[in-house]
Amino acid sequence: MKILNEIVQPGETKTINLEIAKFHTATKLKIPIIVSRSKIDGPTVLLSSGLHGDELNGIDIVRQIIFKKINIPKRGTIICIPVINIFGFINKTREFPDGRDLNRMFPGSKNGSLASRFAYHLVNYILPLVDYVIDFHAGGQSRFNAAQLRVAPGNDELEDLAKIFHPPFLLYSNNISGSFRSACSKKGIKALLFEGGKSMDINSNISTIGIEGTMRFLNHFGMLRDQFEITEPQDKMTTITNSAWMRAKVSGLLIDQISVNTFVKKGTILASIADPYGKESALIKAPHEGYIINVNDVPIVYQGDAIFHISKKIKHD
Repeated sequence: MKILNEIVQPGETKTINLEIAKFHTATKLKIPIIVSRSKIDGPTVLLSSGLHGDELNGIDIVRQIIFKKINIPKRGTIICIPVINIFGFINKTREFPDGRDLNRMFPGSKNGSLASRFAYHLVNYILPLVDYVIDFHAGGQSRFNAAQLRVAPGNDELEDLAKIFHPPFLLYSNNISGSFRSACSKKGIKALLFEGGKSMDINSNISTIGIEGTMRFLNHFGMLRDQFEITEPQDKMTTITNSAWMRAKVSGLLIDQISVNTFVKKGTILASIADPYGKESALIKAPHEGYIINVNDVPIVYQGDAIFHISKKIKHD
């Protein structure tokens, strides 16, 4: 396998540095890409995270996969990129220094903005080698996502792969123009998008779900080595075919939020929004029954802020 002008031989694990730009200090910027090949032919799986530099839970999942040597395949090839947006990771921000969201810049441009150039290199130098992708994310702006996979509706193969990964929730979500997932789809690459946790936070339970799901995924393709034990999921996976965001009707302190993953009935009190002077307190009630799959963990909200994501239509697998 030739990747970024370097050869990775069968049976070899090699770290290849992607160099696109420098810091303003003239220091070289290197993005490590860990490539592990088996001596036995098989598919190539990309495990990526850190498209948004502040989504640490995804980075922790890929980090642990490398640390535990789960990324060394029994057959085929596993490529790991723990931190794609190294600028955002260093600055603890979602965006690139140019203010752009990398996950809206695909397929990118060789001579475009900094974020666009990163997207271009991923699409043209990494994706042509790949058959499958699991891209790990977390909720942005302190919104805690329940562990979930997202796939576009109507793709039976992706749904089957999601069932093998088996997170608590599978959410139907159309591919967004300019996203990494959309770029994968256009190249015929099967991509699963994992969401779990929130920005600037590492939740061990979310990491465990992501790692165990990845192991089941790799085992399905005969890529997981024999020394690793597969953990069978204890609960059914809930498929959410439709969902809705609830937004704050007033501004104030967000108090006593209900926990993520909770199934609620119509009228269930989810939280309250109070003014800081003790005069008013508005209850937030569920508009319909469903699972709470995202909770806004910030203590202060403004009118119109997204505060809960709740399922509307579900089915169990």
